[in-house]
Amino acid sequence: MEMKLERLMKSMFRLVFRLVLLMAGLVFLASLMAFGLVLLALWLVRALFARLTGRPVTPWAFKVNRHAQWSRFYQATGRGNPAQASSDVIDAEVKEVKETQSDKFLER
Repeated sequence: MEMKLERLMKSMFRLVFRLVLLMAGLVFLASLMAFGLVLLALWLVRALFARLTGRPVTPWAFKVNRHAQWSRFYQATGRGNPAQASSDVIDAEVKEVKETQSDKFLER
């Protein structure tokens, strides 16, 4: 009797959990659809206003200044001056590399 009750509780919990996840997904989908409809309505009002005032209907677009993006990386290295970039170099001691067993195996 106890096993049946435990199995019933597990199956009920799974069902409730799946229903909660389904409802969360549907709410998320509905919010995306509502946002899209609001955005569409705003664009249509903007296009209607442009037509009524005699202006051309222009699409919404993101303007990207690519030169500003590239110049940010070039300025970070000291404006391309190699003398400034090499000022961070520290002297290192040279050590001889000895041949190992794996090197001999790779030569075969």
